[in-house]
Amino acid sequence: MKQIIKFIPALLLPVIFFSCAKKLDLFPPNDLTPEKVYADAAGYKAVLAKIYGTLAITGNSGPAGSPDIGGGLDEGSQVAFIRMFFNCQELPTDEAVVAWNDQTIQNFHGLKWTSEDPFLKGIYARPIYNITLINEYLREATDDKLAARGITGTAGDDIKKSRAEARFLRAFNYWVMMDLFGKSTFITEANVVGTDLPTEISRADLFTYIESELKAIETELAPVKTIEYGRVDQGAAWALLARLYLNAQVYSGTAKWTEAITYAKKVIGGGYTLQPNYAQLFMADNDKRAGEFMFAIACDGLKTQAYGNTSFLCHAASGDDHSEYGVGDGWYGYRATKGLADKFSDLSGNTDKRALFTTGSFGTSPTQVAIADVTNFAQGLHVRKFRNIRSDGAATQDPTRAFVDVDFPVFRLPEMYLIYAEAVLRGGTGGDKPTAVTYINNIRQRAYGNTNGNVTADDVTLQYVLDERARELYWEGHRRTDLIRYGLLTTSTYLWPWKGGVASGTAVQDKFNIFPVPAENRVANPNLSQNTGY
Repeated sequence: MKQIIKFIPALLLPVIFFSCAKKLDLFPPNDLTPEKVYADAAGYKAVLAKIYGTLAITGNSGPAGSPDIGGGLDEGSQVAFIRMFFNCQELPTDEAVVAWNDQTIQNFHGLKWTSEDPFLKGIYARPIYNITLINEYLREATDDKLAARGITGTAGDDIKKSRAEARFLRAFNYWVMMDLFGKSTFITEANVVGTDLPTEISRADLFTYIESELKAIETELAPVKTIEYGRVDQGAAWALLARLYLNAQVYSGTAKWTEAITYAKKVIGGGYTLQPNYAQLFMADNDKRAGEFMFAIACDGLKTQAYGNTSFLCHAASGDDHSEYGVGDGWYGYRATKGLADKFSDLSGNTDKRALFTTGSFGTSPTQVAIADVTNFAQGLHVRKFRNIRSDGAATQDPTRAFVDVDFPVFRLPEMYLIYAEAVLRGGTGGDKPTAVTYINNIRQRAYGNTNGNVTADDVTLQYVLDERARELYWEGHRRTDLIRYGLLTTSTYLWPWKGGVASGTAVQDKFNIFPVPAENRVANPNLSQNTGY
């Protein structure tokens, strides 16, 4: 059972938050006070569920009607974390292209966005809203506050333990800001409520802050695989540190390959296991594959209804074939380019079973994979990775199949294998290439069902690891960050269809390695500066 989300119905009402960020007019008003919300242990658990839920839901009234973030943003497409994160991490790359022409959405694959982009306004606001809520929780979860409210015993201990979880989720949201924007509005529980405007934190300083927070809570989080599904433990902190260190040179200017190996090894040694069936990792009962996940965002077709969580990943990738995706209708939107298709020798999945692409009347032949018209959904590689179908054949939660039960995996064991391999190849110490090859072959043996896809040490180069990351992790929110780390997102070294808005692909300005701070935020808060080139 997806434990944490069972408390979300209690949150279908405004939750208290206090911050000078309200001056940005992004949050809905409410008249609740901390004394009402945090009156007892149940209130704390409800807010904790809301904090986790901010990654899956968009507001307090189901899929629409009372969004967490206002400011004229569309709740379905511009308030939801998963959908916006996907747009930023996948649409600018070879792994995704969209047929729709809604507002500025075409600018993402064309790498043409500006500081006025409404989608960027949403993905800037969402992590800051989440962080604001977390800060309030931490202020109200101190020992003194719990004692004053008479919350003691097991209930009090549970709340104290949850503080490390909240700090992890804050670090994760700040990682999103650091990766996408290179800087962030910076607020913690130490900020005095309702006084000065928030300050700005640089990318290098934010890297240091995230690193220090994760290390501080490393021993405070529950041991690996001892907490209920949907919540974070030590494994999640180790996984985020490994990812942080893999990209340290981009984030801070200093490479930390050895540290990436150290924390990847911690995760690998934590008792996680590759699940035998790759496709089942992205189905409606993928919570049963938790042995491979360090952390997954829990989605439920009844309790976390939203148009921008994994419901989006199932609907938007399907058309007339929507039944294959387990949803009631298709949105005729997202596909991949030939750049992803070229990473697989067999698009039917007969050899590499990670090739989860439509095998019907369109979407996998060489002619149909090519995209002559971005707005024509029939053209391109149709991705059938996320499916609202249970592996055991049972019914999904929402009988209308409008909203899905597929959890979104944030960290999986194969990512740690591939971090280890890349960091070894880049000169990190504490690991070795034979072990890296073994880890890669573990991934490929699952993909092929045998050893036919195994590779040797001579095969495993940095380019090979990048391609293997595409094959294993496509549509999971990694590709933009990977291409930046390899110096390939904006340059002419690697082109894919419609990169830069040109059919054959073209280089773009280096400023597109990072997103601009939304203009409206800078007007509201003069402490925020703009990224170079915007």
